[in-house]
Amino acid sequence: MSSNITYKYIKQNPDIHTYIKNADAAVEAQGYTEHSFAHVERTASMVEMILTTLGYDERTVELGKIAAYLHDIGNVINRVDHAQSGAIMAFRLLDNLNMPPEEICTVISAIGNHDENTAQPINPISAALIIADKADVRRSRVRNVSTSETLARDIHDRVNYAVERSELLFSDDKTAIILDLAIDSSISPVMEYFEIFLQRMLLCRRSAEFLGISFHLRINGSDII
Repeated sequence: MSSNITYKYIKQNPDIHTYIKNADAAVEAQGYTEHSFAHVERTASMVEMILTTLGYDERTVELGKIAAYLHDIGNVINRVDHAQSGAIMAFRLLDNLNMPPEEICTVISAIGNHDENTAQPINPISAALIIADKADVRRSRVRNVSTSETLARDIHDRVNYAVERSELLFSDDKTAIILDLAIDSSISPVMEYFEIFLQRMLLCRRSAEFLGISFHLRINGSDII
């Protein structure tokens, strides 16, 4: 059984808009990078690309985009365990919209398994969400960068700010997905990227394997993973 709850409908829901806005405000107050509409919409777009390229049906793709759009709302409660609290919040929201239980299970399982501390790819949507979420590394996620001293204080800001270009794409034969980054090493050396993102990249590799493909990281034209 499927429903007529669409990604477009979820995006236009004023309650969900409020949760996303306030969740981002909460992580901003703690000094984290942007987790607002730009992040969730970019994540949804990458989930769509992954699942469509791999031949999943239209409804699976739609549910993947919904999960991506909702995946960080738990930050409004606390950054700690935000994946699990976000899954519970999404359950209530989607249940109130009369989405069928089978579809709700798919969405909340993906949300509850996206954070690297507890993440596991347990279905195609969760695997695609993990890869898309971790692939959103970009300069524009860094807030209020006004001086070099600001970047010097925070390695996460420095690494994100160093990324001049970020693209997630498939190989020509569709057997591999590639995160292709251009990094300004004068801002942050490649080693710093690995210092904070190695666990995330290994999780992307496990998620890609779940989808029957391989994951590769390319930085400044060189294949790293």
